[in-house]
Amino acid sequence: MTTAHAAAQPGLAAPSDEELVGRARAMREELLARQEEAERLTHLPDDLHEQFVANGFYDMFVPKTYGGLEVSPRTFFAVCKELARGDMGSAWCFALAANHALHVASWYPKEVQDRAFGNHDFRAASVSAPTVRAKKTDGGYVLNGVVDYCSGIPHSTWYLGQCMVEQEDGAAPVMGMFLAPEERFERLHNWGESTGLKATGSESIRFTDAFVEAELVVEDANMIDIPVKDGTVGSQLHGNPMYAGRGLLTFTVSLASLAVGGLYHALDEFERLMRSRKTPLPPVQLRLYDVDYQRHYGAAWTKIRTAELALDGVIAQHAEYCRATVDGSREYTFVDDWSLACVVREIIIQLWETLEHDLLRVVGSGSMRQGERFDRIFRDMSSLLTHRNPMLREQAFRNTANLLLEIPPPEAR
Repeated sequence: MTTAHAAAQPGLAAPSDEELVGRARAMREELLARQEEAERLTHLPDDLHEQFVANGFYDMFVPKTYGGLEVSPRTFFAVCKELARGDMGSAWCFALAANHALHVASWYPKEVQDRAFGNHDFRAASVSAPTVRAKKTDGGYVLNGVVDYCSGIPHSTWYLGQCMVEQEDGAAPVMGMFLAPEERFERLHNWGESTGLKATGSESIRFTDAFVEAELVVEDANMIDIPVKDGTVGSQLHGNPMYAGRGLLTFTVSLASLAVGGLYHALDEFERLMRSRKTPLPPVQLRLYDVDYQRHYGAAWTKIRTAELALDGVIAQHAEYCRATVDGSREYTFVDDWSLACVVREIIIQLWETLEHDLLRVVGSGSMRQGERFDRIFRDMSSLLTHRNPMLREQAFRNTANLLLEIPPPEAR
């Protein structure tokens, strides 16, 4: 599907964390200039994808064992923020195909990782909804079903998902996790009609009597609650506690890092307009010199920076939980993962409120015409707000209370 990753090419020194972030920052202007093209294509343009490959971006979570870069989550998400500051949709298409290398390297055994990462060309879209049915057969499973919203699937070589595994004794199906190579599913090319996030490549895929080998399916497994006590297969295999993490938080941080970058993009555009447009009422002057526009800019910058620092703190806490669960000093629990994900969800929602209250209502109707930069960031952020993760905020609040207060379920009271 593409050339081998840069990190796996002999003779090339692995880039430092600072170099990776710098490479992403250097691509912002091109991503910004090609936003309309990416929306029209409904995914990251192929040549920009190839630049991402050459820059090593897809290698960031791939273990060094397989020629990857094995960078920290903080570095990975810093790259995502820089790319989203150029174009949130294109960055989303990249991030949600690249980030799942972390989960495959954490949870799957060596023989599966050898296959997935061995040809230095791993990218995997993923959806947590178990809309695929799996039936046992000789040597593996047969998959059938359609999965919607597979962000990043146009450039994915694998798909990581969940299925309901039929039981041979007639018992109720159990949830399973599965990994499928690209030749086992069909892309439906049905993305692009959404209000925003048109460039994310969030197409549906279909499995039709698709066979996957037994080692690619893990029965009785839920990606948002994979047990990690005393470490994982990946942390032991690679000797890095980064691969001992749970899944829910890192899924959510992926979205939040894109939102932070998207809001910085909005602030960049707000500054450009301050320097080029005048106030609507006397004294007519550049917005740059108007005290109210200065206040709006300062308020937005402060709130975005607060969100960014809060996100960095959550990522650091996640890393500490990974280290503790490996050395045995503290288990990384479901409650830890769930509650941190709730914090990150609030970051996303507060970023939306910053866009709405501090920038959007004073930017002017001329900046909201179709194709304008503010029009696009508004559409992208409003679509993020309707994503399943932010949409479940109220239910998550209730579940958080039940977990923290150890409230038994109704049937157990």
